[in-house]
Amino acid sequence: MSDERPRLAWGHININVSDLDRSVAFYEKLGFEAFMSAIPYLGLDEGPVAKELSLPSARVLGLPASTKGRACIMQLGRTFPKLDLTEWDESSGANPLTNADAGIVRICLASQELVADHARLSEAGVEFLTAPEGCEDGLAEIALCRDPDGTLIELIEVHLERWPSPPKGSGLNRAD
Repeated sequence: MSDERPRLAWGHININVSDLDRSVAFYEKLGFEAFMSAIPYLGLDEGPVAKELSLPSARVLGLPASTKGRACIMQLGRTFPKLDLTEWDESSGANPLTNADAGIVRICLASQELVADHARLSEAGVEFLTAPEGCEDGLAEIALCRDPDGTLIELIEVHLERWPSPPKGSGLNRAD
């Protein structure tokens, strides 16, 4: 067995949604834009009619054969990770996790001006669970909202100048 580490990089975050059009509109309020109106490797697109996954695609995703869906890829800036929004036909699905659950419970988006972003998004109809509030020792402020299906989204303004210096060689130190 090799001691070499895998060479991985960010790809995408997938969020299953109950209404693709409503979710696209919501994420656009957060500043996302369409990257691609499809997920080509799954054979799904944003068109008005759900398409059936191929048997290999259904199998690798752990979904039943004949599963149908619609999907698109969104981006925040022109970098990674991308955000894949997928609407499955006739999916009962489970409720999204909460911050007290195990597993991936929220996505976090960085803000340069959290109070202003919170006000603008609130005015645009985004419902927040918490208003911007300072955290431990003023290291960051956080506000929490949900997307239309209940997925938690944390908005954070980080004050790195107040953080302890990361270890040298970590890639996080400004002198590295």
